[in-house]
Amino acid sequence: MSLIAAGTGNTETPLEELANNGFWPAVSPSDFRDVQRLDGTVTAPRLTHALRTAMADVNRLLADYQAEQQAAGIASAEEIPLEPWQIEGHHVQLYRRAVYSQAHAELLERYRDHSATGDGDERGEAKATAADDVRADARWAIAELTGRTHSTVELI
Repeated sequence: MSLIAAGTGNTETPLEELANNGFWPAVSPSDFRDVQRLDGTVTAPRLTHALRTAMADVNRLLADYQAEQQAAGIASAEEIPLEPWQIEGHHVQLYRRAVYSQAHAELLERYRDHSATGDGDERGEAKATAADDVRADARWAIAELTGRTHSTVELI
C-alpha cells in the first residue's frame, strides 16, 4: 500500500511587506497571517486591505505621540529609548500588535457566517464578541505604547 500526500507544504506566495510612513515599521502580511492564525479563507487582497486600513487608523491614533518623538529627535520607532523593564523591539512589537489586532477585528466582522439557521446567528454573535476582544487588544497596545493607563473610569 502506498500513500500520496496532497496539499502538504505551503504553496502560497508570500505577500510583499506594506511600507509605512518611515517612523513606524513596515508590516508583513505573511507575519500577520501567522501571528493571528488566519487560514487561506481570507484572500490576499482582503488581508492587505484590512492591514492598510488598520495601519492608517493606528498611525492616526499615534500621530501626536509620533510628533512628540520626532520633536525630540527620534527618527523611528526602533530609536525610542527603552525603559529599564522593556525589552529590545518593545515599541515595534506593540505597534504591530495594535495593527494586527485592528486588522483582525475588521476581518472577523466582515467574515460573519451567512446562515439562515439559529446556529449561524450564534456563530455570528461569537465572532462579533471576538472582534470586540481583539479590538480591545489594539487599544491596550496603543495605551501601553504611549504610556497611558489601560482603562478609563468615569463616575456617573
